[in-house]
Amino acid sequence: RRVGTALLHRQVAEADASELWTLQTSIFPENRASIALHHRAGFRTLAVRERIAQLGGVWRDTVLMERRR
Repeated sequence: RRVGTALLHRQVAEADASELWTLQTSIFPENRASIALHHRAGFRTLAVRERIAQLGGVWRDTVLMERRR
């Protein structure tokens, strides 16, 4: 748990240092731990994109999240 938090916070810090104004990610909706981690890091949920990604040959929804400076 702490490794993922540390890596995400490092990514956000590096993006800020590089003056990137937005970060986006897509997460499968059942991955609630990852969604919660991103919320804690300042990301917000923008939308659920329906049937946007394949996993095991099955079309899946993803949660689109974004963080802006």
